[in-house]
Amino acid sequence: MATKLPPVFAGLPQSLFQSMDNSQSVCGFSENPPPHPPPCEEVFLSQAVQLEKYVAESVNLPGGLSLLKGRVNTADVFGVSNSDLVPGKYEGGLKLWEGSTDLVNALKHEILDGQLSFKGKKVLELGCGHGLPAIFACLEGASTVHFQDFNVEVLRCLTIPNVTLNLEWACKQQACHTDNAVFPTEATALTPDIHFYAGDWGELHTLLSVVATEEVDLAGEVEKSLIEEDVVPDDSGSQDASSANQEIPESSNRIEQVSCTRRHSEHNACKRARDSGISEGGYDIILMAETVYSISSFQRLYGIIKKCLRPPNGVVYLAAKKHYFGVGGGTRQFKSLVEEDGILGAHLVMDIADGASNVREIWKFFFK
Repeated sequence: MATKLPPVFAGLPQSLFQSMDNSQSVCGFSENPPPHPPPCEEVFLSQAVQLEKYVAESVNLPGGLSLLKGRVNTADVFGVSNSDLVPGKYEGGLKLWEGSTDLVNALKHEILDGQLSFKGKKVLELGCGHGLPAIFACLEGASTVHFQDFNVEVLRCLTIPNVTLNLEWACKQQACHTDNAVFPTEATALTPDIHFYAGDWGELHTLLSVVATEEVDLAGEVEKSLIEEDVVPDDSGSQDASSANQEIPESSNRIEQVSCTRRHSEHNACKRARDSGISEGGYDIILMAETVYSISSFQRLYGIIKKCLRPPNGVVYLAAKKHYFGVGGGTRQFKSLVEEDGILGAHLVMDIADGASNVREIWKFFFK
């Protein structure tokens, strides 16, 4: 069927516009809409595919930490050779990007500095690919760890085999009781609740079990604690009340003031999150590596963070390049988007300028 021409082109030969029937405009730009993202779905361990050419390699990180990564060929999975990105079809999940290892290294330093603990926490890694940061969370005692990638194929052919391989190796290291074991040896670190999810960030929140099932009124809980715990005696009342106040040491008063301030801060963070439509269930820690290379995806990425991050103490760790030349994204552009919204604060944890690529950064986002 021929394309109907606008009136301004009336009278011109139809042959000039035959290319429009092939979804091309007169300006040379495609009129096809962008590819529709694949449906969101949970991928189960039983759906893993072990490719014949799957090869496991050791990734040695600073401080003596080692993890395993699978090497899978894009041609074997997607029929695409020598490509890091095919919009709407493949988002680079089969490649181990520098940001993944940077993030694991940064998380380890945060733990050593007393700034982070995974023990008993609910963790989500967005755009996981190999899943090394989330695997590290498993080994550090997280109670729930969810892996998300755009492609079902990445999860089936790479992520699930990689997670299984690392946890099995960790169990063997633990059983051997060797002094040079490369993994943590706490039993709780090896038995988290693990799930895998595929699909676009725009619809992901409808599928994630933590967000869907944990609707907790944290703001109400903090408000209740303020009412129950922060009752200040009225010193204009009885003599008993006045005497009781005099017996409280000055140091105890300072501790109470700090505690009260902290609870008020948590209450305010919950209130801001609630007023902004942020879910009050969700994850304690969200991990992301190399997810901000495309500005067009920023709103969907930030949207899923707001729906999934648990106030008031939830945190996000992002590892990525400062600028992605040629595609327009980068950590600073994403940080600007977050700061403009006014809900989350940002802190630069680490930057890396080793000459291997553009300057890379690790940012931590938290409720104000």
